[in-house]
Amino acid sequence: MATKKTTTGRATTKKATAKKATAKKAPSKRPTARKQSGGRRAVIVAGVRTPFLRAFGHFTKLDTIALGVAATGALLKRTGLPVREIDSLIWGGVILPSLAVNVGREIILDLRLPRSVVGMTVTQACASGLQAVTQAAAAIERGEADVVIAGGSDSTSNAQLMMPQKVVHAAAPLIFGRPTPATYLKVLSDLMPITSILPRQPKIAERTTGQVMGEAAEEMARRNKITREAQDEYAVRSHHRAARAIASGRFDDEVAPLQAPRRKWVHVDGQVRGDTSVEKLSKLRPVFSRKGTLTAGNACPLTDGAASLLLMSEEKARALGMTPLAAFRSWAYCGVDPADQLLMGPALAMPKALDRAGMKLSDVDLVDMHEAFAAQVLSILKMLGSRAFARAHLGRDEAVGEVDMDRFNIYGGSIALGHPFGATGARMALTMANELHRSDKQTALLGICAAGGLAAGAVLERV
Repeated sequence: MATKKTTTGRATTKKATAKKATAKKAPSKRPTARKQSGGRRAVIVAGVRTPFLRAFGHFTKLDTIALGVAATGALLKRTGLPVREIDSLIWGGVILPSLAVNVGREIILDLRLPRSVVGMTVTQACASGLQAVTQAAAAIERGEADVVIAGGSDSTSNAQLMMPQKVVHAAAPLIFGRPTPATYLKVLSDLMPITSILPRQPKIAERTTGQVMGEAAEEMARRNKITREAQDEYAVRSHHRAARAIASGRFDDEVAPLQAPRRKWVHVDGQVRGDTSVEKLSKLRPVFSRKGTLTAGNACPLTDGAASLLLMSEEKARALGMTPLAAFRSWAYCGVDPADQLLMGPALAMPKALDRAGMKLSDVDLVDMHEAFAAQVLSILKMLGSRAFARAHLGRDEAVGEVDMDRFNIYGGSIALGHPFGATGARMALTMANELHRSDKQTALLGICAAGGLAAGAVLERV
């Protein structure tokens, strides 16, 4: 029998497609992804993350592999999953160790999991963690695996200082050749002036444009008329909501305490400021432009941390006696011109994910967006509510819609919690999966901007 592919890559028969078309004619609840596909469905059954701490704090001595080991080890301990059931581990990372770039495989080896478990690492800037999780879901739904661990980690504290290539090229004759006195003199000449060979501080800038991400966010603030006051108000909102979530115990079932070097136990995220205010933030100086609006207070801080999720086919979860929390109804990734509003991608990826799920913005119960900068978040919200933007960039006559702020980033976001580049997408999927499971909410829309003009959108649904 002929088959066709759905938007998430699942195969359906013509008969199943006909049934779906017939079902649309009768009033009913929104179809689940399983009813839409008629095939396997990947479900999130559990997840654990480390506390997120500011870079060069208590986690300074823990590199991205150690953080990934901590989160995944805690996940296995909490779930009691027999390690023989694990098929693969997919990990997201951005700041990768130069001598061990496949962080996923290193986590497997350090945890002494069966050597047959396949480990891989994906990198898509700030969307890496979500890319790892959706890639795991896709593998399960294609029948390539039954049980996959997916997540991400990053340690900004351990970003390597780069020696200029000028040093490498100049020193090559000394390392690979048979140097003579004249060779040494030439090398010394090539390395002058001395200031040109000093190690360089890592810089989060676009290779194609040279623009630092904060400069791009400043441009977005200017073009979309986002004021400094609005940014500070949003940042305060993020901190206050995150502080309430911590105080209420909302993160207790996803954050695992971690013993840092020197035997210090860390139990909660370390950057949330429940006592901050617009008045306090207004005193901070702009960071990226003397007359700019972006400050350390309305941008996410450099952060160390990890998040690890356990995904299974729904049948496997039931067989192992595990309770599914949520499943992906759809996901979408896109790219925009890095020279034109670098971080605007979620305004395209989120509507694309909604379209693939057969939903409108008004259908979703929760919206969770990565907060690189308050200016970026507020710009994207304005784009989603703009008919002109929809016509120019989405090819549609009507705006995607206005986001109800009461259901937007309900527990704060990266501005308050922090942003380990490779872990944030996994952290967002975990928090929303937990929230859907324990509440009466049915769906959540995720959105992430990323360096390189990339972006991700996804729709999670309660199982």
